[in-house]
Amino acid sequence: MNTQAHAEDAPVGIFDSGLGGLSILRHVRAQLPHEHLFYVADTGFAPYGDKPEHVVAERSLAVARFLVERGAKAIVVACNTATISAVKLMRESFPAMPIVGVEPGLKPAAAITRSGKVGVLATERTLAGAKFLQLRDQITEATGAQFLLQPCRGLVDKIELGDPEGTLQLLHRYVTPLLDAGADTLVLGCTHYPLVQAAIEEVIASTGARDIALIDTGEAVARQLVRLLDAGLLLRPAQSDAPARLDAYTSASATALSAAFNGLIGIDPPVREATFGAA
Repeated sequence: MNTQAHAEDAPVGIFDSGLGGLSILRHVRAQLPHEHLFYVADTGFAPYGDKPEHVVAERSLAVARFLVERGAKAIVVACNTATISAVKLMRESFPAMPIVGVEPGLKPAAAITRSGKVGVLATERTLAGAKFLQLRDQITEATGAQFLLQPCRGLVDKIELGDPEGTLQLLHRYVTPLLDAGADTLVLGCTHYPLVQAAIEEVIASTGARDIALIDTGEAVARQLVRLLDAGLLLRPAQSDAPARLDAYTSASATALSAAFNGLIGIDPPVREATFGAA
C-alpha cells in the first residue's frame, strides 16, 4: 500500500530538445491537473533535428536516465525527432516504465483532407526516419492520401530564439508551397510548431487559402499518458493533500527557460540548470 501510494505521488517526466515540449505540457496539465511534473528542455544540445540518429538516441537516453534517477513514474518524449530516434531504445532500457512518444498526425490528417493532399511540416530528421516513412506508406496505401513532405530547416532555431520576424519569414517559405500544391490539411510535425500556430494561420490567410486544417497531436499524447497511468494504477488522486508541482530543468539558461514559460504558456515554475550526459 505504501509503495503504491509512493508510485502514485511520483512525477511524470516530459522532455524535448528545447521549448517545443511546452505544447505537450499544456495538454498534459489540462488533462492531468493533479500530477506532479518534471519538464526537461535540452536546449544546450538543440536542435535534435539536424543531428545523426545515433547521437539523438544516446542523448535522449541520457535525459531519460536523468528523469528516472529523480523518481519519474512515466516519461513523455515530447519531441518528434527523439521519438523516431530513441523511443524504442528507451523502452528496451526501461521496460517497466510507461513511455509515451509523439509522431506526426498523418492518420487524422488523412481522415479529414478533402483534396487528398496533406502537407507535413517537420524537421529533416523526422521526415527521413524509417519509422515515419513506413507510417506514411501504410496510410497512403490505406487511404490514398498524398503526403507532401516539407523539411523546415532552421525553424526550430527561430522559435527557440523568440524571433517572430524570422519565424514568419521561414513559415512563408515552407507553408506557401504546400498550399500552392493543393494541400488543405497541414500536419504540425514538430512539437515546436503549435507554439507558433498564430503565425502559421497568418501565413495561410496571406495566401488567400481557406478552410485549411491544422493537425496538432498534443491532446492525443496526453490522452495516451492518461491511459497508461490508469492501466498501471499510477494516477495521482485528485484529492491529494499537496498541490501538484511542476519543476523544470534545462541544459542551457534557466533565465531563458523561465522567460519562455511565462511568454508561451503563462506559468512560472522553478527552473534549474542541469547536465544530461556528455554533449
